[in-house]
Amino acid sequence: MVTLTFVLYLALMLGIGIVAWRRTSDLSDYVLGGRSLGPFPSALSAGASDMSGWLLLGLPGYAMSAGFGAFWLAGGLLVGTWLNWLLVAQRLRVYSHRADDALTLPAFFEKRFENHNHALRLVSAFFVLVFFLFYTSSGLVAGGKLFQTVFGLDYHIAVLVGAFAVISYTLFGGFLAVSWTDVVQGLLMVGALMLVPVIAMNEVGGASEAFAIIEAKNPELLDMFTNADGTSITLIGTLSLLGWGLGYFGQPHILARFKGIASKNDVPTARRIAVAWTGLSMAGSLAIGLFGIAYLKGGLEDTETVFMVLVNALFSPVIAGVLLAAILAAVMSTADSQLLVASSALAEDYYKAIFHKDATQERLVNVGRIAVIAIAVLATWMAMDPDSGVLSLVSYAWAGFGAAFGPALIFALYWKRMNTAGALAGILVGGLTVVIWKQLSGGWFDLYEIIPGMIFASIAIVVATLATAAPSASIQRKFDEVVAEVRS
Repeated sequence: MVTLTFVLYLALMLGIGIVAWRRTSDLSDYVLGGRSLGPFPSALSAGASDMSGWLLLGLPGYAMSAGFGAFWLAGGLLVGTWLNWLLVAQRLRVYSHRADDALTLPAFFEKRFENHNHALRLVSAFFVLVFFLFYTSSGLVAGGKLFQTVFGLDYHIAVLVGAFAVISYTLFGGFLAVSWTDVVQGLLMVGALMLVPVIAMNEVGGASEAFAIIEAKNPELLDMFTNADGTSITLIGTLSLLGWGLGYFGQPHILARFKGIASKNDVPTARRIAVAWTGLSMAGSLAIGLFGIAYLKGGLEDTETVFMVLVNALFSPVIAGVLLAAILAAVMSTADSQLLVASSALAEDYYKAIFHKDATQERLVNVGRIAVIAIAVLATWMAMDPDSGVLSLVSYAWAGFGAAFGPALIFALYWKRMNTAGALAGILVGGLTVVIWKQLSGGWFDLYEIIPGMIFASIAIVVATLATAAPSASIQRKFDEVVAEVRS
């Protein structure tokens, strides 16, 4: 029955992809769905594409090993979600449209600063491709663990099955397929995350009994300020967990939802839906890890499988199949978005901008689809290591995007004086800081690399901007027009 549930689920997702394919006529449709999403699908699509397999594997696993200390991570992410919708969504929706209808983030930077030599666009697209390989790979690792645990498949075969599922409907329908399936998958994810911990809690005799069992096992797990081994959580450790929330400002697959929303006036409604979805989902995810400690007396060798183990133990095969499909939903909802953004970077920011400026819309869509396959193949190859950790891969990619694009985007949306030199300096310094900092350890080098990356990127933006000429009058005039439209 579990197998049948998965087959039916995949058939439904592919069906949505085919319907979306019929509505995809040009690159704008393929990349942003023609900017036609309402607040509900925009919010759920942003949330589902954000959380990925780590919400049902990585975060519950971390909560199971770290206990209440995981609340620092979840809190940072929840605040980051809210601030991203509050500070970025409306301005990016308006500005990306006014900037010659920029479809991708690299295209937005180029057109925002009228950078005619394409340097800003090419550097941005390079970081998009590099970090998305790690991010997409994390989703395929999660899919591999799912099919390995549920069906007993060889890990490598399991990764290939998951990759095929994701490629299929991304290839057909582009942004519309991704967004529509994200709505289904987002609802399935939050439903599973609410149901599983409630049943697990009841099985151990209620919340008080569950916490009593956890305290008996290790009282340090119930203290937000101590690690599982009894040592105090350091300032560096706390900042590193909270720092995850900073990453939202630079995630291209989430920012694409802001650009694809039908109207800036839909943003407040979408923000409320998105924050509520995120809060409920992360609360459920943390609860799964905590109640998993109480229910699974012997613990787990791989804590990232706690959701799957609980589902198999607590539910009948039919219900288990539906709930486990939520993991597939989480994997697919993010991996498809990442493949789409990365392929868009190749089609729009390299192929069209550099090699074939007069390419037809049909050719660009086909190039995007070929790019989906190429990038997926590379990500699948990277995911073939069965010892890969979902959370660790996500952590690196999340930091890379946050530091490379976050400060540059915030300054671009709020500082009229910012110019091309500042944007280029911020993207390069932010991205390279993450790569270099990741290789270092000891003392402050143990700080999550997104924090120094964003600090150094912000400094580079200000210094490079003030050291060079102010942007042209037309750029500054367009900035004023955007601000006026957002406030209207």
